Amino acid sequence: MTERPNTPLLDKVHRPADLKSLSDYDLRKLADELRAETIWSVSQTGGHFGAGLGVVEMTVAIHAVFDTPRDKLIWDVSHQSYPHKILTGRREQMLTIRQKDGLSGFTKRSESPYDPFGAAHSSTSISAALGFAVARDLGGDCDTGHGDAIAVIGDGAMSGGMAFEAMNNAGHLGKRLIVILNDNEMSIAPPTGAMSSYLSRLYAGAAFQEFKAAAKGAVSLLPLPFQEGARRAKELLKSATVGGTLFEELGFSYVGPIDGHDMESLLAVLRTVKARADGPILIHAITKKGKGYAEHRADRGHATAKFDIATGEQKKAPSNAPSYTKVFAESLIAEATDDPRVVAVTAAMPDGTGLDLFAERFPSRCFDVGIAEQHAVTFSAGMAAGGLKPFAAIYSTFLQRGYDQVVHDVAIQRLPVRFAIDRAGLVGADGCTHAGSYDIGFLANLPGFVVMAASDEAELRHMVRTALEIDDRPSAFRFPRGEGVGVELPERGTALEIGKGRMISEGSRVAILNFGARLKEVQEASERLVQRGITPTVADARFAKPLDEDMILQLARHHEALITVEEGAVGGFGSHVAQLLAERGVFDTGLKYRSMVLPDIFIDQASPRDMYTVAGMNAEDIEAKVLRTLGVEVIEKRA
Repeated sequence: MTERPNTPLLDKVHRPADLKSLSDYDLRKLADELRAETIWSVSQTGGHFGAGLGVVEMTVAIHAVFDTPRDKLIWDVSHQSYPHKILTGRREQMLTIRQKDGLSGFTKRSESPYDPFGAAHSSTSISAALGFAVARDLGGDCDTGHGDAIAVIGDGAMSGGMAFEAMNNAGHLGKRLIVILNDNEMSIAPPTGAMSSYLSRLYAGAAFQEFKAAAKGAVSLLPLPFQEGARRAKELLKSATVGGTLFEELGFSYVGPIDGHDMESLLAVLRTVKARADGPILIHAITKKGKGYAEHRADRGHATAKFDIATGEQKKAPSNAPSYTKVFAESLIAEATDDPRVVAVTAAMPDGTGLDLFAERFPSRCFDVGIAEQHAVTFSAGMAAGGLKPFAAIYSTFLQRGYDQVVHDVAIQRLPVRFAIDRAGLVGADGCTHAGSYDIGFLANLPGFVVMAASDEAELRHMVRTALEIDDRPSAFRFPRGEGVGVELPERGTALEIGKGRMISEGSRVAILNFGARLKEVQEASERLVQRGITPTVADARFAKPLDEDMILQLARHHEALITVEEGAVGGFGSHVAQLLAERGVFDTGLKYRSMVLPDIFIDQASPRDMYTVAGMNAEDIEAKVLRTLGVEVIEKRA
């Protein structure tokens, strides 16, 4: 294990109030120790640390100047909250981050009073902070009282439309509100669009350097009595501001750009803002993602497994199977090679969705629209209406953000947008905020939609081809995070017959009807049941909509019991099967029907297997479900 860094100042900090007694010089030293501690802790656990390294000085300065938790500090997305967690009494728990029963990788209200608002999706911080500001002014109840509301939002998150909706409202209300724009030119992928270009122009050239020097000079303008110094510093900052017209038009006072790694500048500006701000103000800070360790890596240390600090080598277990994401990307590339109308859309996740590979081959046919899922969906709808064949590759959890557009702009107009839904089901260390639990239900309830789920990587390849050939209505195919099961891959996918499942093995008494990537667990459960003298029939539905009604009814009529299994919440595939059985009067014959779905709880971070243990959906759970349904006594052996 790499030796823990020497951190004499950090060792004395147990809560943010402890920073109040430190000199500005000591705060600079503390930031260095905090950066070293963050790097060390993530090297032991893995996790997101690039964003956190970029805001170390900012984190120290905010907690030194403001009075959290009375002042509400809200980190947008909150990938960058690791240093914040260390300073707010959770340092010794950092070795549990993103693990079962450990710290969340994001801010979480139930975890600490210093996390006033949970965040794991983008562009929400300004809205939440404005809510706290209004609650403060209207005397809302809060255990820690109400002070300032500070939102820290990245330049990538600022491209999300919700951020501008919030700023528009904040400018109208005129409430005292502090927004810090953490501009590192690097969200998860390089930011795209006009906002990125606008921010680049604001800090280009000599004006930024002049402002940096002026902001540092503001320190000398803060003698006792502080109020007079603050007034003079405010005038200095106002006169040194460059650009910022867009934010000022939205009703914000604009300060910046400032060097987000210069402690003197940060402290001067934050102290001035705290003393004098009388309305919404935006502080534009320039930072480097991965500062001090990973700023030269392609992803700036966005996410990592455990790693060796000296070499940077990640400690990942080797895999014998390709990832589902890579299989999707390669399959789409193969189809696009033959069909020039195939285009691909991602919402700021080209690497995560595999579309970086597609973009290398077809740069003019791949579109990263930034953190803007609503736009991604309607943009895809427009391309479909214009005769192209768009594949919108979006994580299940992020597709939720564009659901209104899925309904109104795609489904109602029956436009053939193909949704490639990555990270379906429970995803592990990112926990409940990133779980793909609801897409089966919210898509299968839409008229005309074709909804598929891949049970292995070969099936995924076939579903890419199937979606390509569906040109009269929208479609979606879902697949999990991580590696496939190791089946042999066909060179090219073959279009499946719409609404038709497949038989895996024939048995008697009980039929298990799988939808999605639990098939391997279903087959393992079947093998265990055979050892008990029960040989189930196993089938793979492939489609949640339209259902394979003939196959389902045959299974129901020729078995004592029918059990469906899916990686989704109630209201999805199993509910549609139940509706079919009820309407056809099958329950009147005495069929025992059960549906295995994700439980009605949010499941915290753990390994995917541990999460599915909580959900009761591993092989031993499926076996037990079959036995209970058939009335066979079950002796629990789970540790």
